[in-house]
Amino acid sequence: MRSRLLALGLALSLAPALLLSAGTTKSRKHTAGAVKTAGDAKAIAERETGGKATSARRVPLNGASGGWEVDVRMPHEAKGWRCIIDSDTRMVHTRTRIEQPGAKGTAEGPVRMVKGTR
Repeated sequence: MRSRLLALGLALSLAPALLLSAGTTKSRKHTAGAVKTAGDAKAIAERETGGKATSARRVPLNGASGGWEVDVRMPHEAKGWRCIIDSDTRMVHTRTRIEQPGAKGTAEGPVRMVKGTR
């Protein structure tokens, strides 16, 4: 009798957890399909390089859907990246080092101010 009560108590304690896990659906963003927007291409390039994408443009690449050329600025580094993203596979096709995109002549670095001189 005691084992039946123990089994019933165990079943009743697990029932809410089973119902909650069965009733919820995972809401995940669907990432399949071709890259159709510049924002998607920039997000992929930023994820792969760890920098900040500055521009994206369509380029012809191995098929009808083509690809995206994304320039990525790398803070605290001398050079940035130019990534070619394949629209079909949503992966970086090539990655090439370039001068920092958007830089005005010099690389980013610490600013040093000297006081008391003219």
